[in-house]
Amino acid sequence: TVRTWDVNNEKKHKSVFKPRSVQGKRVIPTTCTYSRDGKLIAAGCQDGSIQIWDRNMSVHTKFHCRQAHASGTDTSCLTFSYDGTVLASRGGDDTLKIWDIRQFKKPLNSADGLPSFFPMTDCCFSPDDRILVTGTSVKKGGGSGKLFFFYRETFQKLYEIEVTDASVVRCLWHPKLNQIMVGTGNGLAKVYYDPIKSQRGAKLCVVKTKRKERQAETLTQDYIITPHALPMFREPRQRSTRKQLEKDRLDPMKSHKPEPPVAGAGRGGRVGTHGVTLSSYIVKNIALDKTDDSNPREAILRHAKEAEENPYWVAPAYAKTQPKTVFAEVEPEDDETDKPEWKKRKI
Repeated sequence: TVRTWDVNNEKKHKSVFKPRSVQGKRVIPTTCTYSRDGKLIAAGCQDGSIQIWDRNMSVHTKFHCRQAHASGTDTSCLTFSYDGTVLASRGGDDTLKIWDIRQFKKPLNSADGLPSFFPMTDCCFSPDDRILVTGTSVKKGGGSGKLFFFYRETFQKLYEIEVTDASVVRCLWHPKLNQIMVGTGNGLAKVYYDPIKSQRGAKLCVVKTKRKERQAETLTQDYIITPHALPMFREPRQRSTRKQLEKDRLDPMKSHKPEPPVAGAGRGGRVGTHGVTLSSYIVKNIALDKTDDSNPREAILRHAKEAEENPYWVAPAYAKTQPKTVFAEVEPEDDETDKPEWKKRKI
């Protein structure tokens, strides 16, 4: 069957088209396609027939040709022209035909001798509808797969291209890029374009040149060969620049290797670090005993005798006006309960 589906509803098809033979039996369709306006659906079947339905009427065919290709072969491709009046078919009987769907009894033109070993060999129209393109199949070691170009009106062969030493299966002439994409039986994909008429596509990557790898610039010393010089004045011969650079890399003086941090106690005029992490710093400070158990009064009275014998700050200032020290009288603390509210201390 040939079925149409709504992409938003994957569980149920939209409509079913059942190809039938002359006897009314079911036949297997091998390829199908939409018309350019989407109103017609065409299918090529194994009995060699091409059947076309109206999209809205799935019971009876609108156009059909019972002997379009040889019976028992797989019609590999059907494609409509851009004007919607001509249908091209690529048959498994090594032929390429074009049909006028308004007069669907016999083909307008036909070309034979085009081998097709794959059930998906393509054919396509050029963007201006003037040229028809298809590929040919070859056996292994039997030559090169080719791409054939035919005029639509006369079906005269316009040109042929040897693509590769394998079958040409897929082909597409893109209408906007104006480039031909080709897929072959050995997994090769090629794009043919015109530098002037083609737009974007492969032209965007063809103009890009491969970047050159930057070679490392190394400064080498001139080597003076003195075979008769004394051994003490003879320079060692450089065997390889790369090996010399690797040897210099291992030398900490030549490679200017920074000194590693000192672990443990300091040495060589460098202060050692006991801990570089936060946890080690916290453990170090917790272990220190910073408590002060000394009596502050005793610490001050230690200097009382010296201050009395050798006064320096307060006593010399009052030596003439007040030689004898006078202290303030102790006043009893007033009871705040007898004070008025506005004199009481506010807490």
